[in-house]
Amino acid sequence: MMGNDFGVGGMGGLGLLYALLVIIPFWRLLPRFGIPNWVSIATIIPIVALVLLWVMAFRDELTGPAGKS
Repeated sequence: MMGNDFGVGGMGGLGLLYALLVIIPFWRLLPRFGIPNWVSIATIIPIVALVLLWVMAFRDELTGPAGKS
């Protein structure tokens, strides 16, 4: 019987490509904002990626300007 074969865990080649294109930039950027880089693995879920983008964009407004005591 022929069916759709999406590979490991139901994620096709495009899904794997999406995951790599999203996770790698977050892996590099998150430590600059004081967030552990392993959190980037959760960015496979688009809403998590969106929330982290907002946190990074407004981080200085939440904690105050960097370098100021």
